[in-house]
Amino acid sequence: MAIEYLKKATKKPTTGEDQTRDTVSGILKDIEEFGEKKAIEYGNKLDGWDGDIIVSKDAIEESATKVTQQLKDDLQFAFDRVYGFARKQMESIQEFEVELSPGLWAGQKLIPMNTAGCYVPGGRYAHVASAIMSIATAKAAGVENIVACSTPKKEHGGIHPAILYTMNLCGADHILAMGGVQGIASMAFGLFTGSRADILVGPGNKYVAEAKRMLFGRVGIDLFAGPTEILIIADETADPEIVAVDLVGQAEHGIDSPAWLVTTNRDFANKVMDRMQPLIEALPDVQREAANNAWRDFGEVVLCDTDEEAAKVSDQYAPEHLEVQTKNLDWYTNRLKNYGSLFVGEETTVAFGDKCSGTNHILPTKEAGRYTGGLSVHKFIKIVTTQRATEEANRDVAAITARISRLEGMEAHARTGDIRLAKYFPDETFNLRANES
Repeated sequence: MAIEYLKKATKKPTTGEDQTRDTVSGILKDIEEFGEKKAIEYGNKLDGWDGDIIVSKDAIEESATKVTQQLKDDLQFAFDRVYGFARKQMESIQEFEVELSPGLWAGQKLIPMNTAGCYVPGGRYAHVASAIMSIATAKAAGVENIVACSTPKKEHGGIHPAILYTMNLCGADHILAMGGVQGIASMAFGLFTGSRADILVGPGNKYVAEAKRMLFGRVGIDLFAGPTEILIIADETADPEIVAVDLVGQAEHGIDSPAWLVTTNRDFANKVMDRMQPLIEALPDVQREAANNAWRDFGEVVLCDTDEEAAKVSDQYAPEHLEVQTKNLDWYTNRLKNYGSLFVGEETTVAFGDKCSGTNHILPTKEAGRYTGGLSVHKFIKIVTTQRATEEANRDVAAITARISRLEGMEAHARTGDIRLAKYFPDETFNLRANES
């Protein structure tokens, strides 16, 4: 593989993880030991919030008066598409039962989790779309109880009104005015609501991501998430201005959000790189600082000789978001294997999926696209198995179970087969040891 880095990242998304881990561990330990009182203390210290934690119906109703009709219509548009796509996902999985051999039936059942904890970021940006992605998807999966939380701010009198309105629109059953690790801990430990989350979902900063990682096992999580990523595969037929704008569009997420370009054309790569800094400089202050740091420290441009090389490089990165803007879109769509969500052609872009087009924007990062997809109804569903058998089916199943068990040295297992054979076929003799003919 002959590849050349025209721009190479100077940092990795894992930078600073040890310090983050220590901080999060301490907060989780404190809140688990001292409960709601300690969670409130952290909320006061880290969020600057000393108001009610459980958001009242009056506050939810008031939030609706602070949201314009245009935004309400836009949020409904996004909800309809995200919820609609999630319902189609539900239709793609089914319960069934099959007779594997005479008298032996096995099947699967789909059981939604009881309680989902949905984290909605509300720090730097008001992530209304994240509320839709997590809460609407949980609803589509049939989750009965949804606890949602987001960072409150004094200037809003609590949670950002647009976020609060969206949480309610999507069907949250309980809403907590609490962000960060303390919000995650409150949902995981069942504080304020009495309902412990079976699964924690939703994007967040590195502290939120680490809290979910540490709690995994005690609760389920959607995925291990890091800073937002974008990779674009483009050739000389692509529009360099659009490609550059799309890269900047994701770099504004934060100072550690990687933006990668993989291309088979040097002149095209140079055109894109020439446009990056002017586009970044044209952003408002907060977004400019985030995008500038992200592109400087984490941005990469990779030049490949062939499409196959470009595809291999992309699969190695396993990016969260992958755009393809090339002349041979079908080839790439069929060839690429590792990514969180794929955006095919210039006519669509990551931001469409981020906000309203229907696919979920809670996606794997840090190469996790090698082994998992993003948030979907499947994350909220337990696919469990069932089995039933006739007495006659025991003639084979019980005997084989006994022989395999004894071969493994598990005598008590073997005897559960023995007793059934003795009961159902008292007049018959069976070979119950694998090493006997």
